Amino acid sequence: MKVSIVIPNYNGERYLEECLVSLKAQTFTEFETILVDNASNDRSIIVAREIIPDIICIELKTNTGFSAAVNCGIRKSIGEYVVLLNNDTLLNALWLEELVSCIENHPKAFSCASKMIQYHQRDLIDNVGDTMTLFGWAYQEGHGRQTNLYNHNRTIFTACAGAAIYRKEIFEEIGYFDELFFAYLEDVDIGYRARIMGYTNIFCANAIVYHIGSATTGNGYNELKVRWSARNNIYLIYKNMTCVQIVLNFPFLVLGHVFKYSFYKKLGFHGDYSAGIRQGIAGRKDIVKTDFKLRNINNYIKIQYWLVKKGIQYGLAKVRKVLVNEG
Repeated sequence: MKVSIVIPNYNGERYLEECLVSLKAQTFTEFETILVDNASNDRSIIVAREIIPDIICIELKTNTGFSAAVNCGIRKSIGEYVVLLNNDTLLNALWLEELVSCIENHPKAFSCASKMIQYHQRDLIDNVGDTMTLFGWAYQEGHGRQTNLYNHNRTIFTACAGAAIYRKEIFEEIGYFDELFFAYLEDVDIGYRARIMGYTNIFCANAIVYHIGSATTGNGYNELKVRWSARNNIYLIYKNMTCVQIVLNFPFLVLGHVFKYSFYKKLGFHGDYSAGIRQGIAGRKDIVKTDFKLRNINNYIKIQYWLVKKGIQYGLAKVRKVLVNEG
């Protein structure tokens, strides 16, 4: 089997039909489909089996979160490559063919990300890869920008696990998705680890997906998303940055978190953000840090350069936006 497609699901009945029908229409057909259900109380399993009779359904007894669900599917899979796919997606017919071609043309790639377009505004990007900055933030590359600005493949920091292909054998080397994250930033963490080990992550411009976004946890901001994201941001930094990097970047990390607090205060979520930060600091003792190996020092330097570059770009973009609004 060439590819295993793993779809985590929690009460996704209203989205699954369109997703699975578009999956059946793929030009690349050498794949198995695995639905990992997080104890849904709707008709998700029934709908999935009606559309794809040979689908493999793993029915979990509790809602284990994204990380644990996809890990379960990855371990069950038999494909050379694993594709993770959100249930709230609509796939272009060439999507899987393009993803497979992309990762095979990049032998050092751990993952390849799809061109995720906003489902309801199809001239705008949803995500073309996730990135990190010097301020400790992770954000979606390209979000809200015109789709025609992203017509070429390029290196990204990490792939968004909502529609990405992974080289399965590398999971055995770098580890699986960190289940302490539960949900949010777990895909940034695993792509970060891959980069530390010397692998790359690639954006595949021709692998087109239309994504509704946050269908399970809700659009926009809510208490859980803000709290989990803040907590996992601490986990992400503590786990993957060396002690030297943390000390070097500390003033910028503090500045970044002050800015985030101010941002969430305007939205009324500053209490949840602060609670998430406290949970992250308290829970870091349970996080297994990525092993530092001297042979990876050049990779750490490249990552640090990326953090600085993206931090400057992000900061300048914010300044330009303020100046335009004031003008």
